[in-house]
Amino acid sequence: MKTVQKGSAVKLHYKGTFTDGKVFDNSRERKQPMDVIVGSGNLIKGFENALMGMSEGQVKTINLTPEQAYGPTNPAAIVSLPKNVFPSNFDFQEGIMVAGTSPNGQPVRAKILSFDDTEVVLDHNHPLAGKNINFEIELVKINNSNNNSTDFLNELTTKTVKELKKIAKNKGIKGFSTMKKIQLIESLIEN
Repeated sequence: MKTVQKGSAVKLHYKGTFTDGKVFDNSRERKQPMDVIVGSGNLIKGFENALMGMSEGQVKTINLTPEQAYGPTNPAAIVSLPKNVFPSNFDFQEGIMVAGTSPNGQPVRAKILSFDDTEVVLDHNHPLAGKNINFEIELVKINNSNNNSTDFLNELTTKTVKELKKIAKNKGIKGFSTMKKIQLIESLIEN
């Protein structure tokens, strides 16, 4: 029986809930399972740890603390900015999410906590930071092919996107030119 190990390419469905049972995410509602390489660092720690040892068709429910999920709320991630960094016609509303660019050009998202005539207080914490959360995970498929070893995964993760695209092109993978790094790695492991 195949079981999940570090480097496994897996397909899974999940439902995320708060401790009161309210659903915050559900892959089945999107009718699209999630594809991920276990150990690639793209999942929260507690979720990834729960996948280890699972077999195809298995369903597991996990309860995660903030430390196992999105971390505790970081007070330093709550900042005040001058209101004039927003467009002049911006409709300020407490609780809405806003997107922007950091001084070094990175995209950022934040929630408006409050605002007055001159300043806006933004919370850059992940929306699930500081929260206990639950997941129901159904493991749909495991691909533990010979190419799917930890060494192969480690080799791929050290390559640049340009290098990965060249490998994908040589392997005849379609659509590689628009893929992000993790998508390229997953495609290369599956092929």
